[in-house]
Order: sequence, then structure tokens, then C-alpha cells
Amino acid sequence: MYRIHLKPSEQIRRGRQKIPIGGIPDKKNANGYKSRSKISILKVVIMLLPCIISFRKDRREWVRREGKNVDINRYKKHAEKLLKTFIALGPSYIKLGQWLSTRADILPMPYLEVLARLQDNVPPDQFVKVRPIIENELGKIDSMFETFDTSAISGASLGQVYRAKYNGTQVIVKVSRPNIEDVIEKDIYILKKILPLGTRFIDPNLRFSAEGMLSQFIETIHEEMDYRVEAENLIAIKRNLRNDRKIRIPNVFLDRTSKHVLTLEYVPGTKITDIASLDAKGINREELVISIHHIFFKMLLRHSIFHADPHPGNISVDDDGTIILYDYGMVGRLDNETRVRLVRLYLGLIEKDPSRTVDVLIELGTLEPGLNRYVVEKGIDLSIQSMYGKQVDKMEVKALMDLSNKTMAKFPFRLPKNLALYMRMTSIIEGIYHHHRVRFHFVKVLKNLLEEEGLLKEAYVEEIRVSFKRFAKGIEASLSVAPLLKTYLETQQQHQSRQQRSYNFFGGIIFASALFIGSAIILPYQNNLAYGGFAASAITILTMTFLRTRPRI
Repeated sequence: MYRIHLKPSEQIRRGRQKIPIGGIPDKKNANGYKSRSKISILKVVIMLLPCIISFRKDRREWVRREGKNVDINRYKKHAEKLLKTFIALGPSYIKLGQWLSTRADILPMPYLEVLARLQDNVPPDQFVKVRPIIENELGKIDSMFETFDTSAISGASLGQVYRAKYNGTQVIVKVSRPNIEDVIEKDIYILKKILPLGTRFIDPNLRFSAEGMLSQFIETIHEEMDYRVEAENLIAIKRNLRNDRKIRIPNVFLDRTSKHVLTLEYVPGTKITDIASLDAKGINREELVISIHHIFFKMLLRHSIFHADPHPGNISVDDDGTIILYDYGMVGRLDNETRVRLVRLYLGLIEKDPSRTVDVLIELGTLEPGLNRYVVEKGIDLSIQSMYGKQVDKMEVKALMDLSNKTMAKFPFRLPKNLALYMRMTSIIEGIYHHHRVRFHFVKVLKNLLEEEGLLKEAYVEEIRVSFKRFAKGIEASLSVAPLLKTYLETQQQHQSRQQRSYNFFGGIIFASALFIGSAIILPYQNNLAYGGFAASAITILTMTFLRTRPRI
């Protein structure tokens, strides 16, 4: 089951050219796009403009009313129109709609629900247009495969799939659509032109999230168009999960794989959302949902690469309950620092520590550093209570929302580019749980995973390191302040010394004055004593004047 057909990796990398991420492939093509850009952009804008105007109004109302007392049917009607527009505009916009369907930070909930139905199902091209792609890259079909069914079993926005037989094994052959690169590059060029204007018109606060999403979308769709990249992704994930008996990943045949052709083992199964068939086969759906979360969070928190497109069409179930995972074109990659921060984030949730959770969210770049910590921490605290099944006081929630509205001009959440695919993955598998409606405790599953994979120890070690780092920074800050503090104290001491000498001088003057007045009073009765008092008064004044003007050593 876990055998990998590993040919020399040079077969995949041979002749592979680096695809420029987020840009037009070359100057010649760019000029070609620009020559047609005005008409193309105008066409797209005309088709999207009614949807954008409706969305602008809906989103502002949704944010203002916090999703309460709104016309849900009107929202869904507008979302349906947007869905149909994406389909009419073609493959890039279908993919974009799928991305948007998981972005609760951009779209109101009714829009998410409608766009979630946007399946990547597109009628396949005629085989006569596809045959040249296969034979130009692999050779004559009759010599490459024992049998080949020219009727596509499915079509998607970027490619289509056929059944075949190779080395006595039933396989599927995934082939790119004709001229797909040109179509995608033209769409990307237009999107990059209209997105800044669209976000500025709808809500300037969306700019960070929208631009990050488009950048990640462009990078991912370029990778999806190169099936050699998908083969590498599959091999990497298969290797990482080789000891997990809950999942089956098809074998890839590298000697029948090229940039536009991918040959995989044919592994049929029951679709993950087909509840009736799963129940008929006696599959425990509660355990199934737990296993899916365990597998995907294991990829996320243990390894550097994870499957980022777990929609129902990419997950099936074998008759014994084993999960079958297809389509590795869209994957997410996290550097080790980000991965460990996510582990710490989930550890904070498990240990019911809102303050630590907020610290990690700031480190991840998902929260503005100048946020109102009390509001965010309180919101996370209520979320943690809900995760643990505790009934949350509605009045407490209302009070928090009122405070939030008064203290925040906008919600301080933002989504960095490197976390966009992570959010997409978690949103989609959460949808699988809601579809099955089984008993499921995410915190328990997460805690078990962290313990089994030894991630708790890693998280605690990192927490100690971060705490020590903060402590060291505190000491460093203290040391930098020390010279200033010393100067301040010396200045204060000098000021106090001068102030004390002034007090002594004025005290002496008052004493001398009193002595002079007393001597004047007794002068008629006691001449000698009075003259002595006058002399003492004069000596006191001279002494105090000398002490005040003497330089301080």
C-alpha cells in the first residue's frame, strides 16, 4: 500500500524551468496581454461590477450589524449571482471563488455557504485536442499505455482525467487543458489590475487580506499547472505519512509523468460526503471525522508540507474505513518557526490561556500589535469556553461586543500570505465535520495528537525559550535605561542638595531676624545682652551667606 515508485528525481526536474511567481512569464507575452488588456479588463469589470456593488453594500451591513437582523435571502441571492459570474468568466475565477469560499475574514457567512458549492467541474475538451499534449511529452499513447479510454471520466478547470492501464495496473491519467497557461496568465494579469480598485471601493481594510490571498493564489495556481510539482508533493506527503495506516495515498508513475501529464494508481472509494453509502458499508463516521482531523493536523503541525485542498471531491473512503486522499496540486508549506508557533497557539487553547494565545497570534502576524488586548483576550476566552462545551453567558458576549465596537475601528485580524492555505485547509475540514454532524471534540483530538507526536515537549521548550528571550530583552532594556536613570538620579540629588541648602539659608536668616528683633526689644533693659544678640545675629547672617555661596565639592 505504501510502495512508492521512485525513479531518479531528475526525471521530474529535467528541463523544468522556474515559473515566475505572481508575474507574466516573459516580456513578449506581457506585451501581448497589454495589447488586449483594455478590452479584456472592461469585459471583466462589466460582468463583475453588479456583484461588487451588491457585495459592498452587504459586507458593510454585515459588519455594522455583526451578522444579525440582516436579509439572509438577499445575501444568498447576490452570492448566487457572483457564483454564476465566476463560472462564466472561466477557470481562474472558478479557482478564485473556491479560495474565497473559505475566507470568513473577507466574505459574510451567506456568501461562504453559496460559494462552497462552487465545484471545480468543467466539461472536458475533446480528446482530439488533448492527444497532442500526451504524445508530445510522453510519446505515442499506444506504446505508453496498454489501454487508454479516450472518454474523460471528469473535467476540471485546469485539466481532465482519463482511465488507462499501465504495467498491468489500472491508472488514471491527468492531462492539462490545451493552452491553459495562456488562459491563466491573461486572467491573472486582469485580476492584478482590478483587485486594488475593487478592494478600495468595497473596503480599504480588506487590502492586506485580499492582496495576500491573490499573491498566494497566483503562486499556487502556477504550481498546480505543473504536474511534476504535484508528483513531488505527493511523494513528500506519502513519505511523511508512510507509517499511518489510516490513510492511503495512490502511487505515482514518474516514467509516465511530465509537466502536463500525470499518471497515478487508480484507487476508487466512497466519497467522504456520501453519508448513505458510508452508513450502508458500516463505516463509523465519528471515527472517520476524527481520523481526518488527526491526519491533516498531523501534516500541519509535524511536517513542513500539508495537503491544502481537502474538499469532498479529493477525499474518499475505502471499504475498511481507510481514508483515500487525491490531488496534491495545492499544498501548503510552513517554515519551522511558523509551524512551532502554531503548535504553541494550539497549546494555549488546550491550556485555556487567552493571554499566551494572543501573544502567539501577534508573533504569527495575524493581529495588529496595537490592538486592545482586553477585548481580544476576552473574545478568545469565550471561544475557549465554547470549545470545551461550556455555556457562554449571552449578556457577557453582548457586553464584549459593545466594548469591541467602541474601542476598535475595525477588527484587528489579518491573514499573512503564508497562513492563507492553512486557513483554507482548516476551514474545509471543519465543513466535513459539520456535514456529518457527529459527536466531535476538537480539543481532545488536538491534545491526543500533540501527545502522540511528541509536540507538547517541543511546544513547552519553545515557550521557555520565548520567555527567556523576553526576559533577556527586558534586562537589555533595563541596562540601556541604566545610564539615563543614573543621570536622572544625580540631577535629582543635586537639585535636592541645592534645595536643602536653600532651606538651611532661609532658616538661618529667620533665626537671625528673630534674634535681632528680640535684642532690639530688650535693649532698654539689658544693654550688654542686647548687643550680644545683635552680634550673634550678624554672625549668623554672615555664616549662612558664606555656606550658601561656597562651591559644592
